[in-house]
Amino acid sequence: MKLGGLPVDALTSSTESNFLHWHAISPDTLLDTQKSDPKKGLAIEEVKQRLTKYGLNALPEHKRRSVLTLFFKQFQSPLIYLLLSAAIIAFLLKEISDAAVILVVVLLNSLIGAIQEGKAERSLESLRKLSKLIVTVRREGQDLRIEAQELVPGDILLLGAGDAVAADGRIIEARDLSVSEATLTGESLPVRKNISVLQVDTILAERKNMVYSGTFVTSGRGIAVVVTTGQKTEVGKISKLSAEGKKLLTPLEEKVAHFGKMIIYLAIIVFILIIGIGSLRGLAFPEIFMVGVSQIVSMIPEGLPVAITVALAVGVRRMARKKAIVRNLSAVETLGSIDVICTDKTGTLTKNEMTVRELYLPSGENVEVTGVGYAPHGEINVMGVKQDQTDKRIDSLLTAGVLCNDASLIQDESNQWKILGDPTEGALLTLAAKRGMNKKEFEQRFPRKNEIPFDSTIKLMATEHQIGKMTITWLKGAPEKILKYCSVDEKPHLVGNDMAQRALRVLAFAEVQGPITEEMRKGNFTGDIKFLGLMGQLDPPRNEVREAVQECLKAGIRPVMVTGDHKRTGLAVGDILGFMRKDDEVVDGLELEKMSEKELEDRIGHISIFARVHPEQKLRIIQAFQKKKNVVAMTGDGVNDAPALVRADVGVAMGLTGTETAKEAAKIIITDDNFATIVEAVKQGRLVYRNVKKLILFLFSTSISELIVLFTAILLGYPPPLAAVQILWINLVTDGVLSINLIMEPEEGDEMRQQPIPRDELLIDSKMTRRILLLSPTIAISALCYFFYVSAIGKTFSEVQTQTFTVMVVAQWFNALNCRSGTKSVFKLSLLRNKWLVVGLLAGNLLQVLVIYAPFMNQIFHTTPISLLEALVIGIVGSSVLWVEEIRKFFIHRERV
Repeated sequence: MKLGGLPVDALTSSTESNFLHWHAISPDTLLDTQKSDPKKGLAIEEVKQRLTKYGLNALPEHKRRSVLTLFFKQFQSPLIYLLLSAAIIAFLLKEISDAAVILVVVLLNSLIGAIQEGKAERSLESLRKLSKLIVTVRREGQDLRIEAQELVPGDILLLGAGDAVAADGRIIEARDLSVSEATLTGESLPVRKNISVLQVDTILAERKNMVYSGTFVTSGRGIAVVVTTGQKTEVGKISKLSAEGKKLLTPLEEKVAHFGKMIIYLAIIVFILIIGIGSLRGLAFPEIFMVGVSQIVSMIPEGLPVAITVALAVGVRRMARKKAIVRNLSAVETLGSIDVICTDKTGTLTKNEMTVRELYLPSGENVEVTGVGYAPHGEINVMGVKQDQTDKRIDSLLTAGVLCNDASLIQDESNQWKILGDPTEGALLTLAAKRGMNKKEFEQRFPRKNEIPFDSTIKLMATEHQIGKMTITWLKGAPEKILKYCSVDEKPHLVGNDMAQRALRVLAFAEVQGPITEEMRKGNFTGDIKFLGLMGQLDPPRNEVREAVQECLKAGIRPVMVTGDHKRTGLAVGDILGFMRKDDEVVDGLELEKMSEKELEDRIGHISIFARVHPEQKLRIIQAFQKKKNVVAMTGDGVNDAPALVRADVGVAMGLTGTETAKEAAKIIITDDNFATIVEAVKQGRLVYRNVKKLILFLFSTSISELIVLFTAILLGYPPPLAAVQILWINLVTDGVLSINLIMEPEEGDEMRQQPIPRDELLIDSKMTRRILLLSPTIAISALCYFFYVSAIGKTFSEVQTQTFTVMVVAQWFNALNCRSGTKSVFKLSLLRNKWLVVGLLAGNLLQVLVIYAPFMNQIFHTTPISLLEALVIGIVGSSVLWVEEIRKFFIHRERV
């Protein structure tokens, strides 16, 4: 038997008996083999059977780490090694109860860390699934948008510029189709594709009749038959080799890890000092050794790395609820530092509900179009008079709009009219449908023979059609590009400018007799090019964007419009939304090209709108801002936006209209294409960083207060006010049930009234240092005064330690409330806003009651029960840190007022 002129054994792989060298057989043979029809595609029942046979088109997910694995991972820490060593030494010193406490605390701490880290990983994994790859296939004669994982061998896959290739396929139709295969072959330039049959031994990088999963269409259009899916694809085979990869840390996690190492060195110095001072004071070595170890534990923020992971996971989850899907964790922390947002206009600042409102005909007449949205209801009126169906001037213009068009107008199951494709093109189809013109019928009557896909550099699109024995090429594009090829006076230019000044997006149309030539592909259109008219489309600004722009300005963030629209259109929309500040200017692509790098850097601080820019210029704009030390977010939706999205500090892709190339290049995808969502994501990024700082403040004000208490008492000749196991309890239990819960703090409401976070800001900056220098001594003085008082009134040392221990614990509870805000009073922040903190405080109280009143806990932690009156006094003394901080906040509030 032969396939495509070659014997089957020549096509069969030696490793897989059912695998064919698809590149070496003809399209017809391929379709026979796959039992697929290029015009109809597969039947739904056949798809179901193949899905059962071949499975989902997905690579196997990395095996999720079990709680047990995460539990043992917690032991890979210098602090844990230190604690285990201390436990061994404690056993050798016959301090059995202390050693047992250390081991139990290590086990509990590791278990809690494993559970928290596991929850964070599951949360992030579930959110990654929200960013699904969508593809276009032909099934039962209809073109459908489906999830990529539903593809099966034999599916007819439709490809266009910007699409991600989701399975390996053999090309059966190609029109100027080029594909970027850098991710698979390393080839940096796009590969031009065709349908020719190749030799069996053609290497993968030379298979120009194939497309592969994981690559991207850069230009043109094509149709391919899916031949392999999932792990059988080329990228699936590679994934087996790289299934296990080392997890990369975000910059914040790296900063915390470095910070933790510095603290470890400092803790060792403190440990040596404690041993030295204790020995000079004649304290027993076992006792002072355990106190020293406990103090090291108090200084090292062991829970901080896990807390950072949880903070980032919580931030990602909150952003997802706000319609921003995070693809890269580092973007969460970078968002807080953003001080420039470069945003597209169409669909981001506007509703992307394009409606043709005006036409201009070559005869000089203006035409009004009624109706809104994509429903084909409305009238076409000249001078207020409805036009009949025989006006050839309008028909010629609308015909160009229908045929020079890649979109589709459809009705869904609920009879709602929707657009498949670009909304700008969809509006042209709605206009034509108002006149009874159907795209499918026109395409059957006047089939497309060739095309020049829209190119941002030449700013036009051209399609070639057969009209009987004639060949006509229709052009559609920017007025300044189309009109220069046509013999027209100034009137169309003036009309187009007037439309643009009224915030209409303007398109010009023309036709030329004859086919598309190579010169045309280079942007050289010559000959008898007939002007057909202009169309002005209205895309109303989103209601919420003006408020979001004002919010940006208050937050120290510059919104900058970067649009492909006309300068006047951009300015009109910018004025409505509040983009333009005093002395700001609008610059178009042509002016930008003429600027030197130095001139652009000097002027960019006063440019609020860039108009008529092409994607390559977006990259230049970003670089200019970054040279001025700005942190830039950039939106993008097209395949050519990918370099700018990668270069931006945070690339933001459009979820509704963005190409798969743009989504892959971006760090964040906004699912509603709304500028206000970007601003909301920035707010959440600031909140994540703020909550991390709250946690650091809480942990370090606690540990420093313990150091002050310990050193002061020992230097004054007193025994240690806290037993070693009590210090461990404070740092691993009391602080443990509160620290992660501080990460869950909701917004305070003033996140967007603060300035952007400097990228090089220290984790403990000057503001935090001042607060630590206030909170830590306050806690220490409260505990020491109480310690001296109860020592003086003749209490037993066990009672003294117990009550001092409890004062420290109570002070931590009140300090947790302090750390919720740097400026707002505790009494103005409802405790119920953070239910996790409420749970933590309740758990802390119950555990403290247990450690004081349970007999078996008394023996382990060297505690004795305290009376109700003593508990009341301890509560008052422990709350002093709250009142001192309230006084500080009062003066801050008074200064602001």
